[in-house]
Amino acid sequence: MKKIVLTGGGSAGHVTPNIALLPSLKEAGFEITYMGSYDGIEKRLISDFNLPYVGISTGKFRRYLDLKNFTDPFRVIKGFGEAKKFLKEYRPDVIFSKGGFVSVPVVRAGASLGIPCIIHESDMTPGLANKICIPVARKVCCNFPETLQQLPAAKAVLTGSPIRSELAQGNKLAGLNMCGFSANKPVIMVVGGSLGAANVNKAVREALPHLLTDFQVVHLCGKDKIDNLLLNTAGYKQFEYVKAELKDLFAMADLVISRAGANAICELLALKKPNILIPLPAASSRGDQLLNAKSFESQGFSIVINEDDLTTDLLVDKVHELYFSRQTYRSAMNDSGQMDSVKTIMGLIREVTSA
Repeated sequence: MKKIVLTGGGSAGHVTPNIALLPSLKEAGFEITYMGSYDGIEKRLISDFNLPYVGISTGKFRRYLDLKNFTDPFRVIKGFGEAKKFLKEYRPDVIFSKGGFVSVPVVRAGASLGIPCIIHESDMTPGLANKICIPVARKVCCNFPETLQQLPAAKAVLTGSPIRSELAQGNKLAGLNMCGFSANKPVIMVVGGSLGAANVNKAVREALPHLLTDFQVVHLCGKDKIDNLLLNTAGYKQFEYVKAELKDLFAMADLVISRAGANAICELLALKKPNILIPLPAASSRGDQLLNAKSFESQGFSIVINEDDLTTDLLVDKVHELYFSRQTYRSAMNDSGQMDSVKTIMGLIREVTSA
């Protein structure tokens, strides 16, 4: 039986693509172990899958002045030692890393032992953790054609991001029943969520009097973000978040309004959902969402509205524009080379383990 170690953490975006690979890895007969931080989000997310979990010490590399910059390197060195000790005993055939700083000691330790490492970069430009790992990686997967130019040509592979297969298995009728919607009126799904989406939530709610004339709206607005004054608004349904039911909401949705996080937009691409992206502005991030959105716009997958330009009238106009040209966007997504990410990545895993 071949052995694989999965790693990645610090945020859900560094874990969920690993989770998406699990069914195919199990079907291929791999023994799977997950390596992450002692108590990070990755440990909580992986606990649902009954996988062996190995925790290591980890630290963050910050580009700004912080006292932890003086102590975290020692945590990383400790994590490297812990990872190397485990990997030397376990001897996996391959390591697959989704990134985040927890992955750095795992990948570097694995490479020092001659274990082939495949890493995945979600955003347009490689983050610092992956920059540290690229020199020792066997293959580097990415989501965007533009990223290929920033990676070593012999290592770079355009794969897209793995998404959970169950997202494509939703039931439209179940979604409509869950929201109390009619089957005779198109549905907009709004994926807001975190604090960073407050402006999106506000803009959508201000546009409701215009949108609800022609559409129904299901709004994933984030924890504690439900507007109680709108609870009884016909054709508008709010959820803080959903889990298993997300697939049914996707099946129901004709259009999606979303931020432009890499994993989120790759789900839209895989599901071929015409979408409007409102990327997190550069002032609130390292600018990766702006680049992600620009790439999807240039490939014909998305309409993009910059948050600084966001108004009720503009949002309503773009929703109608998207709806009437939705088939054009679906066709562009259908022709994309980033569709079957799991199959492509599994091919790379088989390649390095059979070499």
